[in-house]
Amino acid sequence: MVNRKELNPGGSPEAAYGARLRRLREVRGWTQEALAGFLGCTSQHVSAVETARKPPTLPFSRKADLAFGTAGSADSFEREWREIRHGSLLEGFPEYVGHEGRAAEIRLYEVGVIPGLLQTPEYASVLANSAVKRGAITTDQADERVTLVAERQAALLRTPPPLVFVMLDESCIRRPIGGAAVMEAQLARLIEYAELPNTVVQVAPFDMGERRPFDLPLYVLTLPDRQLMAYTESAQRGHLERESTSVLPILTAYHQLQAEAPSQAASVALISRLRKGTP
Repeated sequence: MVNRKELNPGGSPEAAYGARLRRLREVRGWTQEALAGFLGCTSQHVSAVETARKPPTLPFSRKADLAFGTAGSADSFEREWREIRHGSLLEGFPEYVGHEGRAAEIRLYEVGVIPGLLQTPEYASVLANSAVKRGAITTDQADERVTLVAERQAALLRTPPPLVFVMLDESCIRRPIGGAAVMEAQLARLIEYAELPNTVVQVAPFDMGERRPFDLPLYVLTLPDRQLMAYTESAQRGHLERESTSVLPILTAYHQLQAEAPSQAASVALISRLRKGTP
Protein backbone atom coordinates (compact mmCIF):
# COMPACT_ATOMS: atom_id res chain seq x y z
CA MET A 1 0.00 0.00 0.00
CA VAL A 2 1.38 3.41 -0.99
CA ASN A 3 2.40 5.73 1.87
CA ARG A 4 1.46 3.17 4.52
CA LYS A 5 3.17 4.18 7.75
CA GLU A 6 4.50 1.41 9.94
CA LEU A 7 3.19 1.64 13.49
CA ASN A 8 5.03 1.14 16.76
CA PRO A 9 2.41 0.08 19.36
CA GLY A 10 5.03 0.25 22.11
CA GLY A 11 5.88 3.86 21.40
CA SER A 12 3.14 5.35 23.57
CA PRO A 13 -0.39 4.59 24.81
CA GLU A 14 -1.72 6.65 21.90
CA ALA A 15 0.35 4.59 19.46
CA ALA A 16 -1.02 1.36 20.96
CA TYR A 17 -4.56 2.71 20.60
CA GLY A 18 -3.93 3.66 16.95
CA ALA A 19 -2.34 0.34 16.08
CA ARG A 20 -5.28 -1.55 17.55
CA LEU A 21 -7.72 0.66 15.66
CA ARG A 22 -5.94 -0.10 12.39
CA ARG A 23 -5.72 -3.83 13.14
CA LEU A 24 -9.44 -4.19 13.87
CA ARG A 25 -10.29 -2.10 10.83
CA GLU A 26 -8.16 -4.21 8.51
CA VAL A 27 -9.44 -7.49 9.98
CA ARG A 28 -12.90 -6.40 8.84
CA GLY A 29 -11.61 -5.34 5.45
CA TRP A 30 -12.62 -1.71 5.98
CA THR A 31 -10.84 1.24 4.43
CA GLN A 32 -10.19 4.36 6.44
CA GLU A 33 -12.98 5.99 4.44
CA ALA A 34 -15.41 3.23 5.43
CA LEU A 35 -14.55 3.50 9.12
CA ALA A 36 -14.78 7.28 8.94
CA GLY A 37 -18.34 6.85 7.70
CA PHE A 38 -19.22 4.87 10.83
CA LEU A 39 -17.53 7.40 13.09
CA GLY A 40 -18.85 10.55 11.46
CA CYS A 41 -15.41 12.00 10.75
CA THR A 42 -12.97 12.22 7.85
CA SER A 43 -10.59 9.52 6.68
CA GLN A 44 -7.76 11.97 7.42
CA HIS A 45 -8.86 12.03 11.06
CA VAL A 46 -8.92 8.23 11.23
CA SER A 47 -5.42 8.15 9.73
CA ALA A 48 -4.17 10.71 12.25
CA VAL A 49 -5.49 8.66 15.19
CA GLU A 50 -4.08 5.41 13.79
CA THR A 51 -0.62 6.95 13.43
CA ALA A 52 -0.83 8.75 16.83
CA ARG A 53 -0.61 12.18 15.22
CA LYS A 54 -3.91 13.06 16.93
CA PRO A 55 -5.05 11.72 20.28
CA PRO A 56 -8.38 9.90 20.43
CA THR A 57 -11.34 11.56 22.12
CA LEU A 58 -14.15 10.10 24.22
CA PRO A 59 -16.82 10.55 21.47
CA PHE A 60 -14.47 9.00 18.91
CA SER A 61 -13.80 6.05 21.23
CA ARG A 62 -17.47 5.43 21.95
CA LYS A 63 -18.31 5.47 18.23
CA ALA A 64 -15.42 3.09 17.56
CA ASP A 65 -16.84 0.72 20.19
CA LEU A 66 -20.21 0.78 18.42
CA ALA A 67 -18.55 0.16 15.05
CA PHE A 68 -16.46 -2.77 16.29
CA GLY A 69 -18.95 -4.18 18.82
CA THR A 70 -16.66 -3.62 21.80
CA ALA A 71 -18.90 -1.27 23.84
CA GLY A 72 -18.99 -2.15 27.53
CA SER A 73 -16.31 -4.84 27.20
CA ALA A 74 -12.99 -5.12 29.01
CA ASP A 75 -11.29 -4.31 25.69
CA SER A 76 -13.37 -1.28 24.77
CA PHE A 77 -11.81 1.75 23.14
CA GLU A 78 -13.51 3.89 25.81
CA ARG A 79 -11.60 2.03 28.51
CA GLU A 80 -8.34 2.48 26.59
CA TRP A 81 -9.07 6.21 26.18
CA ARG A 82 -9.66 6.60 29.91
CA GLU A 83 -6.38 4.85 30.67
CA ILE A 84 -4.55 7.19 28.27
CA ARG A 85 -6.14 10.28 29.75
CA HIS A 86 -5.75 9.26 33.38
CA GLY A 87 -2.37 7.62 33.22
CA SER A 88 -1.48 8.70 36.76
CA LEU A 89 -4.40 6.73 38.22
CA LEU A 90 -4.13 3.21 39.54
CA GLU A 91 -4.78 0.30 37.19
CA GLY A 92 -8.46 -0.49 36.81
CA PHE A 93 -9.74 2.85 38.11
CA PRO A 94 -10.36 4.55 34.74
CA GLU A 95 -12.48 1.56 33.69
CA TYR A 96 -14.28 1.62 37.03
CA VAL A 97 -15.15 5.30 36.52
CA GLY A 98 -16.74 4.47 33.17
CA HIS A 99 -19.03 1.92 34.81
CA GLU A 100 -19.69 4.15 37.82
CA GLY A 101 -21.28 6.77 35.55
CA ARG A 102 -23.90 4.21 34.46
CA ALA A 103 -24.45 2.27 37.69
CA ALA A 104 -27.87 1.90 39.31
CA GLU A 105 -26.38 1.49 42.79
CA ILE A 106 -23.00 2.61 44.15
CA ARG A 107 -21.54 1.45 47.46
CA LEU A 108 -18.38 3.12 48.77
CA TYR A 109 -16.10 2.42 51.70
CA GLU A 110 -13.24 4.83 52.27
CA VAL A 111 -10.40 5.16 54.78
CA GLY A 112 -8.47 8.35 55.59
CA VAL A 113 -9.95 10.70 52.97
CA ILE A 114 -13.40 11.74 51.79
CA PRO A 115 -14.39 9.78 48.64
CA GLY A 116 -14.08 11.65 45.36
CA LEU A 117 -17.83 11.62 44.74
CA LEU A 118 -18.31 13.76 47.86
CA GLN A 119 -15.23 15.99 47.73
CA THR A 120 -15.46 19.75 47.42
CA PRO A 121 -13.22 21.28 44.72
CA GLU A 122 -11.01 22.81 47.41
CA TYR A 123 -10.56 19.49 49.23
CA ALA A 124 -9.78 17.70 45.95
CA SER A 125 -7.25 20.38 45.01
CA VAL A 126 -5.42 20.11 48.34
CA LEU A 127 -5.03 16.34 47.90
CA ALA A 128 -3.83 16.68 44.31
CA ASN A 129 -1.38 19.47 45.09
CA SER A 130 -0.01 17.49 48.01
CA ALA A 131 0.78 14.62 45.62
CA VAL A 132 2.63 17.10 43.37
CA LYS A 133 4.74 18.31 46.31
CA ARG A 134 5.67 14.71 47.10
CA GLY A 135 6.75 14.21 43.50
CA ALA A 136 4.15 11.49 42.98
CA ILE A 137 2.43 13.22 40.05
CA THR A 138 2.92 16.22 37.78
CA THR A 139 1.01 19.49 37.87
CA ASP A 140 -0.91 18.47 34.74
CA GLN A 141 -1.84 15.15 36.32
CA ALA A 142 -3.01 16.98 39.44
CA ASP A 143 -5.30 19.12 37.28
CA GLU A 144 -6.61 15.95 35.62
CA ARG A 145 -7.42 14.42 39.01
CA VAL A 146 -9.38 17.46 40.13
CA THR A 147 -11.22 17.56 36.80
CA LEU A 148 -12.02 13.85 37.09
CA VAL A 149 -13.59 14.42 40.52
CA ALA A 150 -15.91 17.04 39.03
CA GLU A 151 -16.73 14.84 36.03
CA ARG A 152 -17.59 11.87 38.25
CA GLN A 153 -19.91 13.99 40.36
CA ALA A 154 -21.58 15.48 37.27
CA ALA A 155 -22.13 12.02 35.79
CA LEU A 156 -24.40 11.14 38.74
CA LEU A 157 -26.75 14.09 38.10
CA ARG A 158 -29.00 12.06 35.86
CA THR A 159 -32.62 10.94 35.91
CA PRO A 160 -33.21 8.70 37.71
CA PRO A 161 -30.13 9.15 39.90
CA PRO A 162 -28.27 6.13 41.26
CA LEU A 163 -28.67 4.98 44.84
CA VAL A 164 -25.42 5.87 46.61
CA PHE A 165 -24.40 4.24 49.90
CA VAL A 166 -21.38 5.86 51.55
CA MET A 167 -19.53 4.25 54.44
CA LEU A 168 -16.74 6.37 55.91
CA ASP A 169 -14.15 5.18 58.36
CA GLU A 170 -14.03 7.71 61.20
CA SER A 171 -10.53 8.71 60.05
CA CYS A 172 -12.10 10.30 56.95
CA ILE A 173 -13.84 13.00 58.95
CA ARG A 174 -11.20 13.48 61.65
CA ARG A 175 -8.13 13.78 59.43
CA PRO A 176 -7.53 17.51 58.78
CA ILE A 177 -7.05 18.28 55.09
CA GLY A 178 -6.27 21.81 53.90
CA GLY A 179 -6.94 23.66 57.11
CA ALA A 180 -10.04 24.61 59.08
CA ALA A 181 -11.93 26.41 56.28
CA VAL A 182 -11.50 23.56 53.80
CA MET A 183 -12.58 20.95 56.36
CA GLU A 184 -15.58 22.99 57.53
CA ALA A 185 -16.83 23.26 53.94
CA GLN A 186 -16.15 19.58 53.31
CA LEU A 187 -18.03 18.46 56.40
CA ALA A 188 -20.91 20.74 55.42
CA ARG A 189 -20.90 19.04 52.01
CA LEU A 190 -21.21 15.63 53.68
CA ILE A 191 -24.23 16.78 55.68
CA GLU A 192 -25.89 18.18 52.54
CA TYR A 193 -25.18 14.96 50.66
CA ALA A 194 -26.80 12.88 53.39
CA GLU A 195 -30.01 14.88 52.96
CA LEU A 196 -30.47 13.80 49.34
CA PRO A 197 -33.28 11.27 48.74
CA ASN A 198 -31.02 8.79 46.94
CA THR A 199 -28.11 8.68 49.40
CA VAL A 200 -27.19 7.06 52.70
CA VAL A 201 -24.12 8.25 54.62
CA GLN A 202 -22.76 6.38 57.63
CA VAL A 203 -19.57 6.62 59.68
CA ALA A 204 -17.84 3.48 60.94
CA PRO A 205 -16.41 4.61 64.31
CA PHE A 206 -12.99 3.62 65.59
CA ASP A 207 -14.52 1.62 68.44
CA MET A 208 -15.98 -0.91 65.98
CA GLY A 209 -12.53 -2.47 66.20
CA GLU A 210 -12.35 -5.95 64.73
CA ARG A 211 -16.02 -5.84 63.75
CA ARG A 212 -15.05 -3.63 60.81
CA PRO A 213 -14.56 -6.08 57.89
CA PHE A 214 -12.46 -3.85 55.62
CA ASP A 215 -9.06 -2.23 56.04
CA LEU A 216 -8.72 -0.74 52.55
CA PRO A 217 -11.00 1.35 50.32
CA LEU A 218 -13.48 -0.47 48.12
CA TYR A 219 -16.32 0.32 45.76
CA VAL A 220 -19.18 -1.97 44.69
CA LEU A 221 -21.37 -1.21 41.68
CA THR A 222 -24.72 -2.65 40.69
CA LEU A 223 -25.17 -2.00 36.98
CA PRO A 224 -28.58 -1.47 35.33
CA ASP A 225 -28.69 -5.17 34.31
CA ARG A 226 -27.98 -6.07 38.00
CA GLN A 227 -24.45 -7.20 37.21
CA LEU A 228 -22.10 -6.66 40.15
CA MET A 229 -18.63 -5.17 39.94
CA ALA A 230 -16.12 -4.31 42.66
CA TYR A 231 -13.03 -2.11 42.68
CA THR A 232 -10.49 -2.47 45.47
CA GLU A 233 -7.39 -0.42 46.07
CA SER A 234 -4.11 -0.54 47.94
CA ALA A 235 -1.40 2.12 48.08
CA GLN A 236 0.16 1.06 44.77
CA ARG A 237 -2.42 -1.07 42.97
CA GLY A 238 -6.07 -1.10 41.95
CA HIS A 239 -8.12 -4.11 40.88
CA LEU A 240 -11.49 -4.28 39.13
CA GLU A 241 -13.38 -7.52 39.84
CA ARG A 242 -16.19 -8.57 37.52
CA GLU A 243 -16.82 -12.16 38.65
CA SER A 244 -20.00 -12.26 40.76
CA THR A 245 -18.67 -15.17 42.81
CA SER A 246 -15.88 -12.88 44.02
CA VAL A 247 -18.02 -9.75 44.40
CA LEU A 248 -20.88 -11.32 46.39
CA PRO A 249 -18.78 -11.95 49.56
CA ILE A 250 -17.63 -8.31 49.42
CA LEU A 251 -21.24 -7.15 49.10
CA THR A 252 -22.29 -9.35 52.02
CA ALA A 253 -19.52 -7.91 54.21
CA TYR A 254 -20.57 -4.41 53.18
CA HIS A 255 -24.16 -5.09 54.29
CA GLN A 256 -22.85 -6.42 57.60
CA LEU A 257 -20.81 -3.25 58.06
CA GLN A 258 -23.89 -1.10 57.37
CA ALA A 259 -25.86 -3.04 59.98
CA GLU A 260 -23.10 -2.73 62.61
CA ALA A 261 -22.38 0.98 62.03
CA PRO A 262 -24.38 3.82 63.61
CA SER A 263 -27.40 5.05 61.65
CA GLN A 264 -27.24 7.92 59.19
CA ALA A 265 -28.85 10.21 61.76
CA ALA A 266 -26.21 9.37 64.36
CA SER A 267 -23.44 9.67 61.77
CA VAL A 268 -24.63 13.09 60.61
CA ALA A 269 -24.81 14.21 64.25
CA LEU A 270 -21.15 13.22 64.69
CA ILE A 271 -20.15 15.08 61.52
CA SER A 272 -22.07 18.15 62.72
CA ARG A 273 -20.27 18.12 66.07
CA LEU A 274 -16.88 17.94 64.35
CA ARG A 275 -17.87 20.75 62.01
CA LYS A 276 -18.66 22.94 65.02
CA GLY A 277 -15.40 21.95 66.69
CA THR A 278 -17.04 19.81 69.33
CA PRO A 279 -15.35 16.40 70.00
